[in-house]
Amino acid sequence: MSYVAPLKDMLFNLKHLARIDEIARIPGFEDAGFDTAQAVLEEAAKFNEQVVAPLNWEGDKNPSNWKDGQVTTTPGFKDAFRQFADGGWQGLQHPADFGGQGLPKAIGAACIEMVNSANLSFALCPLLTDGAIEALLTAGSDELKAIYLEKLISGEWTGTMNLTEPQAGSDLALVRSRAEPQPDGSYKVFGTKIFITYGEHDMADNIVHLVLARVTGAPEGIKGISLFVVPKVMVNKDGSLGARNDVHCVSIEHKMGIKASPTAVLQYGDHGGAIGYLVGQENRGLEYMFIMMNAARYAVGVQGIAVAERAYQKAVAYAKDRVQSRPVDGSIKAAAPIIHHPDVRRMLMTMRAYTEGCRAMASVAAAAYDAAHHHPDAETRKANQAFYEFMVPLVKGYSTEMSLEVTSLGVQVHGGMGFIEETGAAQYYRDAKILTIYEGTTAIQANDLVGRKTLRDGGQTAKGIAQQIATTVAELKKNGSADALAVAARLDAARQAFVDVVEYLASEKDPNAVYAGSVPYLMLAGNLMAGWQLGRALLVAQDALAQGEDAAFMQAKITTARFYADHLLSKAPGLRDSIVAGAASVTALALEAF
Repeated sequence: MSYVAPLKDMLFNLKHLARIDEIARIPGFEDAGFDTAQAVLEEAAKFNEQVVAPLNWEGDKNPSNWKDGQVTTTPGFKDAFRQFADGGWQGLQHPADFGGQGLPKAIGAACIEMVNSANLSFALCPLLTDGAIEALLTAGSDELKAIYLEKLISGEWTGTMNLTEPQAGSDLALVRSRAEPQPDGSYKVFGTKIFITYGEHDMADNIVHLVLARVTGAPEGIKGISLFVVPKVMVNKDGSLGARNDVHCVSIEHKMGIKASPTAVLQYGDHGGAIGYLVGQENRGLEYMFIMMNAARYAVGVQGIAVAERAYQKAVAYAKDRVQSRPVDGSIKAAAPIIHHPDVRRMLMTMRAYTEGCRAMASVAAAAYDAAHHHPDAETRKANQAFYEFMVPLVKGYSTEMSLEVTSLGVQVHGGMGFIEETGAAQYYRDAKILTIYEGTTAIQANDLVGRKTLRDGGQTAKGIAQQIATTVAELKKNGSADALAVAARLDAARQAFVDVVEYLASEKDPNAVYAGSVPYLMLAGNLMAGWQLGRALLVAQDALAQGEDAAFMQAKITTARFYADHLLSKAPGLRDSIVAGAASVTALALEAF
């Protein structure tokens, strides 16, 4: 089967959880209410279902290939990307001043999910371009903006992030690429960068590399890193393309997943120096690169949701079609489709609940971003910024970890056929693995959550969110239905477990003990936030059901929220116990015993 965008669920989240009509009251977003969201999402669904999704399997079988420094993408990718750019999808949430549509991130995020569900490898190109756009908007000079932004936002050119080097993975203090100042104000850049997504390809006329390097004489460590724009092809004063720059792709990686996305090794300066232009100020490159990384981290979390949705759809279709064994309750006297078997139902419900919970969490986080960056009231901006920043490592870390479980379950639902590549189930599992690694591993997201997002303010932001959850618990109790009360009990227990961990982290003096539980804390917090949003969704769905609105959808939403509470939120107290009481055993084994 091919991909069908989950429009009803996306629009439900936008209307009732992200509250798109409130975002539309923010100056600049007046035309971006629910009606606009619905129209945009319906068009995105058509494009991704009809143009992008059919290329997904082809990309896995016939990935991008490298020869003599040139990369040729999967057949069909180049044409699909041109349609993507011509449709204005690259500029959806970027400023109208540079040719974008200026729509809220809340709408953009749903469209990003669709293109990633349709084809994860294809979607990586616009994802990295979005990051380059964000960095230039924030720190680029007026001259750099004038030269590059309109072309990037239109999709005529694409962008990359160049951080990693052979000796410098997550520890960017070890970056050795160097930049030599030139009399005309430019720099010559030298060095090797690895793992550069779409660092070379044939889908656009130019590639705008954003590169971390050290200016000659800069301090050692992270304080001496600067950020540079290094175009693949030089740009003339009139905006036309000129000579090829001294940056070359010397190979692409052979990967277990996302095979159609070319992951390049780029060599800078082998023929006299690649011409680059400083972004912002010298020695502040890591600060600027984090703008790109935060945009990318959120987007990678959405990728996790996207691939989980695709795996779920495929598993449901197979479970309805595959006939095997009689149901244990005797309701059918002959062999029946496996969807009748309780454990298959459990697996499918787990896949569905994880995906819907994380989608709701990401939608609410995107709405907070919109308020943080555009709301006219300073205090509202500040509160939403704190909430969004807290949510980013959860959207990235929890959603990608859950995508591994969901895509693994997708293979399991297929049984032995899931292990056979021709069924396609394994591709989603293989593709999903990278999501917990790139743009910062789950442990890096967890360290960020602990250090910057929890301990920096003594846990006040975390406890403030817990108070908001307590309000939802009270509303569920007031509702009084059996489902609402069951979700309230699980949600409150998870909330208390979260608060217990926050207090433990704030009081624990041993850093090894704190960080031994960092990933379990991220998983607890992400689980809680997704469960919270499904609790809110249950309240909306019960009201809508009482009014006779779309009974099948609303009942399914209630059932999914109840399942999430019973089977997933119920894990939170156990995570709390492992964090608070289990730190010593993490580091107790002697190193020589490993």
